[in-house]
Amino acid sequence: MPRVAPNRVAWRFTAAVPFMVLFLATLLAAQQAPSLGPADWYDRLAPYVPTPMVVVEDMLKLAQVDRYDRVYDLGSGDGRIVIMAAQKFGAEAVGVELDDRLASESAARIVELGLQKRAKILRANMYEVDLRRATVVTLYLLTSVNERLKPIIEKTLRKGARVVCHDFKVPGWEPEKTVTVVSDSGVSHTLYLYVRH
Repeated sequence: MPRVAPNRVAWRFTAAVPFMVLFLATLLAAQQAPSLGPADWYDRLAPYVPTPMVVVEDMLKLAQVDRYDRVYDLGSGDGRIVIMAAQKFGAEAVGVELDDRLASESAARIVELGLQKRAKILRANMYEVDLRRATVVTLYLLTSVNERLKPIIEKTLRKGARVVCHDFKVPGWEPEKTVTVVSDSGVSHTLYLYVRH
């Protein structure tokens, strides 16, 4: 039986971590909310897994976000990308979140920080949100969800707008840039930058 070098084993395990986390979160959510109908589950196949703050910042830096941008975070969770985009980068930021609790909590946090002039949370289905005003879209979703969003983004996103994906690519798109970020916990994350042409 061939032997595999320990560092290769560690790399393979680290590379699989993001997928395993999202997969386990999906299973847990399914146990906690068995009453959801098929249509709801189709729209909720991107479980909530918070992006490490260092990765949030690097996503926004990769997209070169500034005060002239309008950032849309699809599946915004606790609003950390929206909040940092507005607070640290001066952008106008919109989070789109289907979960009532997460949408309410993140909206309250925006008010608490006094960012409501530059940031807001839409309690909405990300497949139905108008992205025509967006100059940057951030995604931390499964590849299958990115694939479903792809025709919506292609139809509505303006030329020159940037899309930054965390760990999961948009099938069929070629990234303009790919970077690796190591979180404080030592986990490696891959970011993909796409630009609409």
